[in-house]
Amino acid sequence: MAASHLLDEREDDGPNGGYHVTVTIENRPRPQATPTGRTRPSALASSRDEVDLQSERSKPARLVRGFRKALRKNQDYVRIAVPESSGSRLPSEWWKTGVAFIWAGFNLVLTTVMITVVHERVPDKSVSPPLPDKFFDYVPRMEWAFSVTEVNGMILVALWFVQWLFLKHRAIVGRRFFFLQGTLYMYRMVTMYITTLPVPSMHMDCAPKLYGDSHGKMKRVLQLVSGGGLSITGSHLMCGDFLYSGHTVMLTLTFLFIQEYSPRSRLWRCYHALCWLLSAVGVVCILVAHEHYSVDVVVAYFITSRLFYWYHTMANNQALRGSPRNYLSRTWWSHAFHFLEKNVKTPVPCTFSWPLAFPAACFKNPCKSYSMVQSARDE
Repeated sequence: MAASHLLDEREDDGPNGGYHVTVTIENRPRPQATPTGRTRPSALASSRDEVDLQSERSKPARLVRGFRKALRKNQDYVRIAVPESSGSRLPSEWWKTGVAFIWAGFNLVLTTVMITVVHERVPDKSVSPPLPDKFFDYVPRMEWAFSVTEVNGMILVALWFVQWLFLKHRAIVGRRFFFLQGTLYMYRMVTMYITTLPVPSMHMDCAPKLYGDSHGKMKRVLQLVSGGGLSITGSHLMCGDFLYSGHTVMLTLTFLFIQEYSPRSRLWRCYHALCWLLSAVGVVCILVAHEHYSVDVVVAYFITSRLFYWYHTMANNQALRGSPRNYLSRTWWSHAFHFLEKNVKTPVPCTFSWPLAFPAACFKNPCKSYSMVQSARDE
């Protein structure tokens, strides 16, 4: 018996929708052959129906193959560069970084000028001996300790500089660092001017006072700037810049930036621990060398860390910037903050990139984001 298929299509109003296909199989008698060996017309019609049914089933496959061939034949595309969404929210604005750099440089130079002014007011240690300090009472002075402080400080600054060069958003991070550094040294300039402390230890030999010699004072300013204000370079021979400690400022600030703008993975945590150790040892060695009073170090750490946390709290929380209940916006530097951070709409991610931008011709496939849009084929 031969089987012929009858297809009945109708809409299905069930929960899944679509079409319902009913297949009915009917048994038909086999085609009988004539005495001459030919089949009867009924058998020919049945086989013809089966061929038509198979051709109907193969039509979708032929259409798919034809569509694929047409796509391969007409592969004309237009490449349209699509900017990254995060890039528009984190513009570089290097000119603002330049303004922050000028702010930091201006305050550093002005601080050296103030040191030369304050140096003339430091009382002689024979008249005003060092003030009592609890740390000095229990820890004797180590002559080599201050060299350790300055070496640790140079290592931290070098590590931070290399890390900053490889940051993707180095312009934003750089202006934050320069603004905070300049502000901290401006605070230091004010505190050392309004209160002049006697030398913290009898071992300190201060350079002779120049009084009205403006030319000699200018030479000292240039010598202090050229030597980076370090004792190991022989550029820092003046006294009076005690409240508060500039070395503690740099040791603390560089560590906080290294920690903030680096990943939190296990390998990087080891790097953070090393930097923290360099910073902590450097700060302790300031006191071990009896180069600053304990209050100088405590005030320097407190002001540096609070200013860093306040600034980044406002920078990383957009809701605080326009909130009337944000008391951090009442700080005097809030206007400078809004100038520097006006177009930074999101927290700065910790991503790295190569610091040098090579031309696109150096690479066969430059790393860019494209959207593929098919163009109309030229006739």
